[in-house]
Amino acid sequence: MPALTKIAATLAASMLPVAVLAATIGGTDYAPQYDYREFFNAADGKPFRVVLAGTPFAGVPVEAVAGPLLAQMQAAKPPPRLIFRYDVPAELPRPDYRLVLVFDATGDFGAPSACAGVRPRLQAPTPGRFNVFAVYCRNDLALSQTTAWTNATGPDDPRIGELFRELFPVIFSDAMGLRPQTGGNMR
Repeated sequence: MPALTKIAATLAASMLPVAVLAATIGGTDYAPQYDYREFFNAADGKPFRVVLAGTPFAGVPVEAVAGPLLAQMQAAKPPPRLIFRYDVPAELPRPDYRLVLVFDATGDFGAPSACAGVRPRLQAPTPGRFNVFAVYCRNDLALSQTTAWTNATGPDDPRIGELFRELFPVIFSDAMGLRPQTGGNMR
């Protein structure tokens, strides 16, 4: 039995760095219209707009953290060769694909409001915690949404990069079960 205890202790210790950096991803929702292939085609080799709302860190304006957050997002970007950006084009493309990140949103602020550009209802940020409501939008339609949070002290904290590495495969999921059905026989 002592050998089994040593193996268990070694495995537990090897997982500590992951547990320390791990983010928590909340419930996820996908619209029936969600299609990863659509996201891939819209984003591959192109700029992909990100909209920030709220304040991710108590007492720090979002403008002060936008640059470092963009760098963290770009380093954790999903498989398409996309380039995250904040700038709004003079004329919005149709369809207008974007990722809306709302920091410390209240529980009654939803994805349809985020995609429609409604000013979010926010709660006071919790010191030491990075809390984000993420919504992938096409025009005013919320295609996917989730929440994520982690302990973090500032925009350069490596735990935020880990959060984005865990968040992007969820918000931009390529799961087979989410692909639209293309017909076939029902036997």
